[in-house]
Amino acid sequence: MLRIRKNDIVMVTSGKDKGKTGKVLSVSKDTSRILVEGINRMKKHMRRTQENQKGGVVEIERPLSFSNVMFYCKNCNRPVKIGFSNSKDNTKVRFCKRCKQTL
Repeated sequence: MLRIRKNDIVMVTSGKDKGKTGKVLSVSKDTSRILVEGINRMKKHMRRTQENQKGGVVEIERPLSFSNVMFYCKNCNRPVKIGFSNSKDNTKVRFCKRCKQTL
């Protein structure tokens, strides 16, 4: 089970964007990569087409490895580890291991 999901807030722990936070846009299980809003931006040269009349150089986000990000807890205001526990109705619940609050 993946600890980080879509729409979570994460902080980058290594690489050129170390220390930046962003919202998770997509998660790829098979390649173990994660796309974060505003992180790992690269320039791509786009050709002029009928859909893209302007063309030129465009900045896009590229996927990061799961190992380079950590979940960012709003209560602790820092990156934290995530734990899992069973609730009373036997569903898995994620919680912050630092402040013990459910997510």
